[in-house]
Amino acid sequence: MAPTEKEKYAALLHEVEGEIFGRRNEGHINPTNERMQALVELLGDPQKAYRSIHLTGTNGKTSTARMLDELLRGFGLRSGRYTSPHLEHVNERIVIDGEPVSDRVFVEGYREIAPLVELIDQQFDTPLSFFEIVTALAFSIFADTPVDVAVVEVGLGGTWDNTNVMDAEIAVVTPIGLDHTQYLGDTVVKIAAEKAGIIKPGAVAILASQPNDAAPELIRRAVEVDATVAREGLEFGVLDRRIAVGGQVITLQGLGGVYDEIFLPLHGKHQAQNAALALAAAEAFFGAGGSGGALDIDVVREAFAAVRSPGRLEPIRSAPTILLDAAHNPAGMTATLEAVGEAFHFRRLVGVLAVMADKDATGMLELLDPAIDELVVTQTSSSRGLDADELAAAAVPIFGADRVTVEPRLDDALETAVRLAEDTGDEVVVGSGVLVTGSVVAVGEARVLLGPRP
Repeated sequence: MAPTEKEKYAALLHEVEGEIFGRRNEGHINPTNERMQALVELLGDPQKAYRSIHLTGTNGKTSTARMLDELLRGFGLRSGRYTSPHLEHVNERIVIDGEPVSDRVFVEGYREIAPLVELIDQQFDTPLSFFEIVTALAFSIFADTPVDVAVVEVGLGGTWDNTNVMDAEIAVVTPIGLDHTQYLGDTVVKIAAEKAGIIKPGAVAILASQPNDAAPELIRRAVEVDATVAREGLEFGVLDRRIAVGGQVITLQGLGGVYDEIFLPLHGKHQAQNAALALAAAEAFFGAGGSGGALDIDVVREAFAAVRSPGRLEPIRSAPTILLDAAHNPAGMTATLEAVGEAFHFRRLVGVLAVMADKDATGMLELLDPAIDELVVTQTSSSRGLDADELAAAAVPIFGADRVTVEPRLDDALETAVRLAEDTGDEVVVGSGVLVTGSVVAVGEARVLLGPRP
């Protein structure tokens, strides 16, 4: 029997993935966007064919992008969204009107740009990377669709990030902390200076509350390029939040007024902060604020109620509850554990941890120690992942050997964690949970292993 069109393009996508994944991946950084600039010029600068909003920061970019996307679509715009990394399928990175592009769109889009990729490879000593190609593909698909506006998350940093060939009219900077220090610098000041590069002349900069060292760098850049600045805690922010079934109800101070009784189906004060950033960015985009007034509150409420952020404190199983969260640095882990304590009242909590080799594993372990009862350390299939035995060697001095179990295979780690959560040996624990965390890759692979979501 001949394959269906869906089967045909699924097979072709697998081939395309083999081609682009075989290139330098996101763990092998060559800090320049010179090749990217040359590629988009050959493509006719598709990133200039639509309005755009650019996001950077250390944590919260993807959730904020998803919220902003919902708001823009709520007001009738056709949107494109580009985020990274993906959880399960590469298509997730390129989203049109809230849905990942189809295998066919991805494959045919890649076929169109592939000859130009070869030309650029011939011009430079270093060939184009996986991320450069997928970024160019996203820009091209958005232009061909076409979209009214693109919401684009940086891959890494800002100034030399491959997405920074855009001149976005809105630049959103989520909270900045220490991460990717080998590329961005070993201080918050250096990292903030790098991320500030997405703030372009005449743009509006929407800035989350920042560490004292980061804020001056962002303001300095805004002044240099004559950008307008809106700061969380001054021009906008979270006025109130209360826990609700399945999320929280928040009141936001926007640029154009107060927006109350907003249900957000995500947990944690960090997600309320992300919501404030997304709302301010949408207001700036539509010209709200000042004499522009506020956006339609009913549309805002409907948009936020529709937000989903897979892999961000995502409940995927019950009895025991299994939560997936992609926190991969100490700042993200702090927010995650605070949200778990606030929204879930577990009598017993077991952690499953797998991290990338270049991350601050010790910092995350120290935060997990008082928050969980037992820890199962494991590893992912990624070549960038930290070996389970190495992670265990870091965990034992913090947790004690009796609280650490090593399971090199993630499927075994999940089974062990469920058993530890349910049964202490003396009794079966009711109201127990499992938290799978430490990396986006671990969460993505756990989603596949655990099957369909409820």
